[in-house]
Amino acid sequence: MLLINTVTNAQPPAKNVIVITIDGIRWQEVFKGADGALLHNSNYVKDTGLMAKQYWHPDVNERRRRLLPFFWSVIEGQGQLLGNRDFDNDVDVANLYKISYPGYSEMFTGYADKLFIPNLAVNNPRSNVLQWLNEQPGFTGKVAAFCSWRVFPFILDEKHGTLPVNAGYEELMEKDSSSVLINEVQQSMDDENNTRHDLLTFECAKNYLRQKHPRVLYLGLGETDEFAHHGEYDSYLQKLRQADAMIAELWYLIQTDPFYKNNTSLIITTDHGRGGKHSNWSTHGFWIKGSGQTWFALLGPGIDAKGEVKEPQQAYQKQVAATVASLLGLHYKPKHRIGEALAITSGEESVQKDVLNTVSAE
Repeated sequence: MLLINTVTNAQPPAKNVIVITIDGIRWQEVFKGADGALLHNSNYVKDTGLMAKQYWHPDVNERRRRLLPFFWSVIEGQGQLLGNRDFDNDVDVANLYKISYPGYSEMFTGYADKLFIPNLAVNNPRSNVLQWLNEQPGFTGKVAAFCSWRVFPFILDEKHGTLPVNAGYEELMEKDSSSVLINEVQQSMDDENNTRHDLLTFECAKNYLRQKHPRVLYLGLGETDEFAHHGEYDSYLQKLRQADAMIAELWYLIQTDPFYKNNTSLIITTDHGRGGKHSNWSTHGFWIKGSGQTWFALLGPGIDAKGEVKEPQQAYQKQVAATVASLLGLHYKPKHRIGEALAITSGEESVQKDVLNTVSAE
């Protein structure tokens, strides 16, 4: 008779997952902070002296901490940051196009579709992990998305599923006082373009978290890309810094709410990179080198505290969908092929001992 003693150090799965994207953020700003050549260039920054006082420092560690204090304190200390290409720690999109719609589609479907869909209001033919989760036992009615860009209901195919997607300046359906106030503010805006102000999107998502306690939530921020396309490096940095502050506030909410405390994981990433040269940093696409270079920040249960990962490796955006499901202890397997989950935990290590005799387990 064999008695097997199994010792494991595997982390338990998360009960809840929140995915956050910050549109069009280069890995350079995440890992190196503000780019000095751009920061001091009056073509891209209105007040170079004032911006330098806020974001410049000759030491890269201090510089990136000034721009992203939550990333380089809490996430570095308790989670993981992937994508510093100076260490050959590469994260890339797998799609050919390197623009937003294909990027977000790859992220949530797990598939780098060869079919080109431009950044327009076109329904996505591929199934996605958020819609799938909303159909699983224990998750029905507990998945939601709040996004600044108005095209997200089409990317996530809200029309043909049950996933609620609030995007652009779409009215909130809830009737609580906070939702009513947010709707009034939204209706008062005189520049309701493609992208809602990120602070409004954040308030919508935060209020929903408090009221509904979803198990899976997607928060899609978009103003960073808008300002980058306008060549406004100062506003691009300020919106990135604002995103870091919002994520910090969200994490505090999570860790002080009994429903979410110590059982909720964050996946933070972007949909595409940008040009790596000072002359083309503001744009992106398949013709711009650097546009496919992205990054991941991860925090919470099921994620080892490795900090900045400096080992050479290759990860892809198409791995997000499987990673979301894996963190929840589920296996997402749609009809199309998908990228495998990121290896972000040490997994299970077993030690087997025959405590009665030396008979081989075979």
